[in-house]
Amino acid sequence: MKKHNFNAGPSILPEVVYEKTARAILDFNGTGLSILSISHRSKEFDEVMAQADSLLRELLDIPDNYKIIFIGGGASTHFFEVPANFLNTKAGYVNTGVWAKKAIKEAKRYGQTEVVASSEDRNFTYIPKGFDIPADLDYLHITTNNTIYGTEYTADLDSPVPVIADMSSDILSRPRDVSKYAMIYGGAQKNLAPAGVTFAIIREDMLDRIQRDLPTMVDYRTHVTNNSMFNTPPVFAIYALTETLNWLKSIGGVPEIYRRNQEKAALLYDEIDRNPLFVGTATEEDRSLMNICFVMAEGYEELAPEFLEFAKSQGMVGIKGHRLVGGFRASCYNALPKESVEALVACMQEFARKHGK
Repeated sequence: MKKHNFNAGPSILPEVVYEKTARAILDFNGTGLSILSISHRSKEFDEVMAQADSLLRELLDIPDNYKIIFIGGGASTHFFEVPANFLNTKAGYVNTGVWAKKAIKEAKRYGQTEVVASSEDRNFTYIPKGFDIPADLDYLHITTNNTIYGTEYTADLDSPVPVIADMSSDILSRPRDVSKYAMIYGGAQKNLAPAGVTFAIIREDMLDRIQRDLPTMVDYRTHVTNNSMFNTPPVFAIYALTETLNWLKSIGGVPEIYRRNQEKAALLYDEIDRNPLFVGTATEEDRSLMNICFVMAEGYEELAPEFLEFAKSQGMVGIKGHRLVGGFRASCYNALPKESVEALVACMQEFARKHGK
């Protein structure tokens, strides 16, 4: 039976990336060496790093005054590195869920941290809008997509202060105006690569604002100056990331994947709205394209375990909601094919028919 991978992360990657990385494990680009043991200082891997930088710039239309680094860790590493580097007087954060709260906790270790807006009053089911942004902030931090709650910023934020964004789970899924951000960062294990590597896109002038005497590895200037090579980078994950970027370019780039993502999300949201057994949890205008969250409708809550088992029997993988919110979550990242969403919709329809709906 075909498996349909809706896992929230590590997530599905393109089939061609699996194939190329599998071959590279045995023989990387005809070197006779495995990508798992190639020297990160070799000419061959230098070319991979250069290609990763070039492709990401092209696909996101990144202006020339931005630096890109690929370093080990996860977005949680950047939760403390961001304030360590850039919080000198006061930082602002928008609280839209668990990951934003974790970033806020780390920022408070380094200085005054103000929550300028929050959606916690309605269990993070919407994106705050129309709030005042203090002009004296060193930066404003947002999480553009909230994997647990299924909400997402649908437009770039206009701000009088530098905006730093955690885009772990929606990078390259929709067009972005990078020039509106002072920094974009994230873990790569949703739309880009296996777990283990992070990306950061940093406007050059931000590096001049660093005032602390930082540990070498925490200082972003270390990695910018050394082209992500100060220490051994996650070679395998960066190779897979580069092949994912090649795949994205080959299908038409961000505009095409955005079209596909909208199409997939519309299919599933339409079924959630139509099917009497299910109901969506996020405010409609803030619904995520990447993480589609829903629960059993009122009066049918006791069917949740049965639906999970039925979906599993039909090849659905990873649709159980996060433990903090329950229900169901279908993560529809870039590489998830439309056919998998169609299969989930068919599964929901069949389950409703089984219960006379």
